[in-house]
Amino acid sequence: MFQVFIFIYGLLFGSFYNVVGLRVPAGKSIVKPRSACSLCGRQLTARDLVPVLSYVALKGRCRGCGAKISILYPVTELATALLFLYAYLLYGFSVSFWVAVLLFSMLMILVVSDFAYMLIPNKILLFFLPFFAVLRLVEPLDPWWDSLLGAAAGFGLLLLIAVVSNGGMGGGDIKLFGVLGFVLGTKLVLLAFMLSCFFGAAIGLVLMAAGIVKRGKPMPFGPYIALGAIAAYTNGDVLILWYLQFF
Repeated sequence: MFQVFIFIYGLLFGSFYNVVGLRVPAGKSIVKPRSACSLCGRQLTARDLVPVLSYVALKGRCRGCGAKISILYPVTELATALLFLYAYLLYGFSVSFWVAVLLFSMLMILVVSDFAYMLIPNKILLFFLPFFAVLRLVEPLDPWWDSLLGAAAGFGLLLLIAVVSNGGMGGGDIKLFGVLGFVLGTKLVLLAFMLSCFFGAAIGLVLMAAGIVKRGKPMPFGPYIALGAIAAYTNGDVLILWYLQFF
């Protein structure tokens, strides 16, 4: 039953993260006005807002005007639910579980924002950072100062890349890796960066081969950072040991 509740709460929070990720970068309130179709302005009712199920029932189109609804909405809802459930299966109700839930929540919001605006808002990072700080006081890394060293490593590495590449890395990505370094520590934030680059290159090549993305067209890096950070937090030590066995 706990697993069912966690999955349902993940769906609900995922729906809310869509709102946050779309409204905060635009400087809008996350409370008002009520959700509405961006084309016809029709306010959404309760039956339009059931996570995932409403999208399926409406066949991905507005009930009023028939405009296409972005697939990002149900994907975010379902991904959040699965990540919450995965965190519970890995850690139970522990401090690591709550770190995972906060980390996954922040990343899902940032993925929505990066897809919509190619922007990682400072407000989101600043909102989550104090919660990470409290949880790292309750359950510090070993050694405890690895959070500070990880933050410096994550921020410094991305800043160096931005300087060398003359702006090839966005300021939001730099600050995000600073926060990730605080949560993950030095070793895992470096792994998260390498995995992010791998996912970005691999998925980018597939998208270009499929004609979905054109060569030279800017792509949001946030989704790949999210994939790398999630993999590093949940399976980082295993991945590092697997890699080292080849040497």
